[in-house]
Amino acid sequence: MKYRGHELSANVSMLFTELPYPERFAAAAQAGFRVVESWWPFAVPDPSTAEVDDFVRTVSAAGVSLGALNFYGGDIPGGERGVASHPDRQEQLTANVRAMVGIAERTGCRLFNLLYGQLDDRWSPEEQEKTATAAIGAAASAVAAVGGTVLIEPLTKGLNGRYPLLTADDVVRFLSGPLRDIDNLSLLFDTFHLGSNGVDLLATASTVPVAHVQLADSPGRGEPGSGGLPIDATLDALRAAGYQGVAACEYKPTTDTLESLGWIS
Repeated sequence: MKYRGHELSANVSMLFTELPYPERFAAAAQAGFRVVESWWPFAVPDPSTAEVDDFVRTVSAAGVSLGALNFYGGDIPGGERGVASHPDRQEQLTANVRAMVGIAERTGCRLFNLLYGQLDDRWSPEEQEKTATAAIGAAASAVAAVGGTVLIEPLTKGLNGRYPLLTADDVVRFLSGPLRDIDNLSLLFDTFHLGSNGVDLLATASTVPVAHVQLADSPGRGEPGSGGLPIDATLDALRAAGYQGVAACEYKPTTDTLESLGWIS
């Protein structure tokens, strides 16, 4: 399935939620997607062998490719947005990296979104940045063995002002520090998060190297066309800048999922 020259993928953590999670992969395939992606699909950072086996079988049986997968991000429904910057969560992340590499080896997934984490007053911002730098560098080293890339994503300001990466420039600054010589680290360009934070999507798409793209409109995080972001023009700018990767549909449908796909033509 393509749109404006870009292969589209379905994020099954947000699309096809009318169905139980394991059934969404096949539903995406039936809707015409050849590629899917997901948030971390397990409740813990180090799932059992049986849980991983079930996940891999589900992807394979649906006949889709797993294009991207989030690392464990903590209690996402409870408001956490990553654990990389938290000194007391590093054992969890280390175990999660091992699990992620195992999944990558079996599925061919090569893009991995690692959320920085919200700032916590138990540690200074500098200590948390140092922790995140070491954790993200270690994750990048681990997935490099399977040809993988770690994605760093800005998020919206709505997280009580506690998530420190809000713009593409924030990510570029972070990656230009001690991590600057690591080739398999890059920006995740999410139109909703960047657009909601007032980032110029066209200028950013034209000037900042991007390894993955996710699509949702703003306000509301609905399908493209439900808000006011220049998504078509942004996709064109990304293509003109040389982006050849997938554009993932990572939005909250304003209607049922299949009907929400009407913007694709």
